[in-house]
Amino acid sequence: MGPTDIGIDLGTASVLVYVKGKGVVLKEPSVVAFDRDTNKIRAIGEEARQMLGRTPGNIVAVRPLRQGVISDYSVTEKMLKYFIKKAMGKRSFRKPKISVCVPSQVTEVERKAVEDATYLAGAREVTIIEEPIAAAIGAGINIFQPYGNMIVDIGGGTSDIAVISVGGTVCSMSLKVAGDDFDEAIVRYMRKKHNLLIGERTAEDIKIRIGCARCGEEILTMDVKGRNLVTGLPKTVTVTNEEIAEALREATGQIVEAVHNVLEMTPPELTADIADRGIVLTGGGALLRGLEELIEERTGINTLTAEEPLTAVAIGAGLYVEQATGSKKEA
Repeated sequence: MGPTDIGIDLGTASVLVYVKGKGVVLKEPSVVAFDRDTNKIRAIGEEARQMLGRTPGNIVAVRPLRQGVISDYSVTEKMLKYFIKKAMGKRSFRKPKISVCVPSQVTEVERKAVEDATYLAGAREVTIIEEPIAAAIGAGINIFQPYGNMIVDIGGGTSDIAVISVGGTVCSMSLKVAGDDFDEAIVRYMRKKHNLLIGERTAEDIKIRIGCARCGEEILTMDVKGRNLVTGLPKTVTVTNEEIAEALREATGQIVEAVHNVLEMTPPELTADIADRGIVLTGGGALLRGLEELIEERTGINTLTAEEPLTAVAIGAGLYVEQATGSKKEA
């Protein structure tokens, strides 16, 4: 293992880079600001995210990945190159070995696109890993044992639900409902219920501060600023966490439904393991309050969130190569 082994969580919302021996060294939004006039990239990552919804006509802030899949190939490659360089710093004499995560149900073509982009960005070797497997390793589960583990990885663009045993996926489902859809649902709700137009970033803010899948006893409120659709003028509305739970009901319901469907497809021996071990949530979406309780209520299975849900996939990608080679030696 060289000093330059890297795991990358190439997400719809953010890109995380894990470097062996250093941990997660970089976490930036997967946003690129692009100048249409000169065809040049103006900013990448956090700097570009600040520009979302705030740019003049010639500059567009784009997300090159949509629902976990590369939608803009050349921009993705440039973005990867930038992040790899930034993560490795000055000392990159050798090209790194890179493991990259993709959603569990991407097509061969999509997988190939990620692989090619990573090679072009300067990798010596590329391993493509399915997201739930990386998430499980990152959550500290030994996936190479013959026990069933259920992972629910809720990212920005996709939610991956998988039952994993002996190092592979036994059954899985990939849903195009995830964090971005939570944001969109909040935008729609504010428009319909309060005649208030808000942007993506504001919606995300609401989700993080008072969003919940199922409300507890306490009432949380937040003042939301936006544009009144009737008068066209700025307006502030106070919303509660109960309203946001209502806004998110359909999206969270779909995720819980999918968990139920995957459990139905699971072989009985593994179902018994999952009932013992519980369901593990990873990804940024796992931070939504009350989601554990919602899944638990519906399935009757103890549900818990991984310790570092946001970085689990990146860490798992970095550790995968070590663990896979290790388990082959033991076998």
